[in-house]
Amino acid sequence: MNHAGIYHRPESEFAYLYTKDVMRIRLQTTRAEIESVGLISGDFYTFAKEKWYQEQQPMKKAYTTEFHDYWEIEVTAPHRRLAYGFCLTDPKGEQAFYNDQGVFDYTLERLSQDNLYFRMPYFQEIDRCKVPDWVAETVWYQIFPERFYNGDPTNDPADVLAWGSQKPTRENFFGGDLQGIIDKLDYLADLGVNGLYLCPIFTSPSNHKYDTIDYYEIDAHFGDKQIFRELVEKAHQRGMRIMLDAVFNRLGASSPQWQDVLLQGEASQYADWFHIDSFPPRYTAIPGSENAKDLTYDTFNFNPNMPKLNTANPEVQAYLLAIATYWIREFDIDGWRLDVANEVDHHFWKKFHTAVLQEKADLYILGEIWHSAQRWLEGDEFHGVMNYAFTDSIKDFFIEQSISISQMIAKMNRQQLLYRDQTNEVSFNLLDSHDTPRILTLCQGNRDLAKAVLTFMFIQKGTPCIYYGTEVAMEGEMDPDCRRCMIWDEQDEEFKTFVKALIALRKQFSDVFSYGTLIWEYDDQQKIFSLTRSYRGKTLIATFNEGQPTRVEKSGCRLFGQNIYEDTDYQLLSHGFVIEES
Repeated sequence: MNHAGIYHRPESEFAYLYTKDVMRIRLQTTRAEIESVGLISGDFYTFAKEKWYQEQQPMKKAYTTEFHDYWEIEVTAPHRRLAYGFCLTDPKGEQAFYNDQGVFDYTLERLSQDNLYFRMPYFQEIDRCKVPDWVAETVWYQIFPERFYNGDPTNDPADVLAWGSQKPTRENFFGGDLQGIIDKLDYLADLGVNGLYLCPIFTSPSNHKYDTIDYYEIDAHFGDKQIFRELVEKAHQRGMRIMLDAVFNRLGASSPQWQDVLLQGEASQYADWFHIDSFPPRYTAIPGSENAKDLTYDTFNFNPNMPKLNTANPEVQAYLLAIATYWIREFDIDGWRLDVANEVDHHFWKKFHTAVLQEKADLYILGEIWHSAQRWLEGDEFHGVMNYAFTDSIKDFFIEQSISISQMIAKMNRQQLLYRDQTNEVSFNLLDSHDTPRILTLCQGNRDLAKAVLTFMFIQKGTPCIYYGTEVAMEGEMDPDCRRCMIWDEQDEEFKTFVKALIALRKQFSDVFSYGTLIWEYDDQQKIFSLTRSYRGKTLIATFNEGQPTRVEKSGCRLFGQNIYEDTDYQLLSHGFVIEES
């Protein structure tokens, strides 16, 4: 038995409160080495009297990665406290006792030592990682406001271009605005989405608005506060939530604070609002690039027009927290998406978490973090992250064909195991965005492949997002090309009908897809696999084929699919899939 592969960490993603009274426990072992695991647990105050260490509860092997198996169990405790250890059995029948002090021989002498056990001293509800219930039931739609719809030509920039007349650049404008979103709310409701994520809408000189000047004003080319209030109210009337984008790691160079620093230098009242190595702040421009060199102050990605805020400064903290609570209090927004959240200190995000949830208890806090994010997801900072690391595994298999099915599953499992289940249930799953090439472009225009990838993403744990225009098969290379004007004329109706049906399926079985168990069956050689999702008596089986046409045995009532010959058993073509209710 390889003791080096055995791992558990109390009060972490390996042992946590899922609900007020339910604790979930995980154990890692070397892959395919352990036959079974039993949990030994009880109240540490009744250890001697009840001798509960002589009993076990079987744990279930729930996940497998490249090198490890992960066992899980859900337990309750009558007195809200628990001591626990693990009995591991290998295929030869050898047993080991794993506890807070290490791995020992499985003997009664060891089991009866009460000081060896892991502990959850008390089920502290205040410490439990909590997430807004509504998020797991949400299908998001991301809007880049300048490119969605021009609803009010009177607020257009002076150099506005005719809608869709040119490819997007980092400088051009087409007149999209908040009135345009209001005008298309019925379109979005008909599509079936119930959450709108808006890229920044605050005063800024750029088309993307990620270089904010004034967080208390709507950009004049987008409208005003009255229009925004109308948007929120009308969205809420249709059952849609609104999430805004905040860029709290930096300000735009045109902001009054940065301009005062440029004017007053070290004497500016805002000198400590930024990370400035020497005064006056300066840089050397790089011809043909947005970025610069020889910067004497910290910025976002070497962009001299985006000076980084010093969020350790109490004045900066107060300024940003006042902004965050203002838009909740005055306009009833439902979420904040936090841009480049990993470049802001944890101390600030903890204060942010407290402030915004005091204003609205079920507000969704979403961080833009592209890598492993355990530190931000412990319950006192964010609820979820933009789950690029998870969905990249999906693209690696389906689109890049750089990994096998088993490798995709292992990578997805490894990502899920970084976090508590409640966090995974509200992670923001997406295949494309304003920062990436569009999914159909990645699929080289293959609509069947794009449908398969979208469907597979939609049936995973986590809240799915459609990037505007994906539903009508829009294409686009890397930013800024992925920010093309929304197509309103001559839409791909067949693809839109498919996406509507996919959204309807997700909402119909949102409990299964959000909370259900996962069981995989796969064939790496034939490139065919199935995923079974089960929850409270409901079971859905999704089968995907990325290989040659394959005959599949009918397993239930077909609900959704493509590339299928309709017979009792059916021929599943390449990029074909079927979802059945068993």
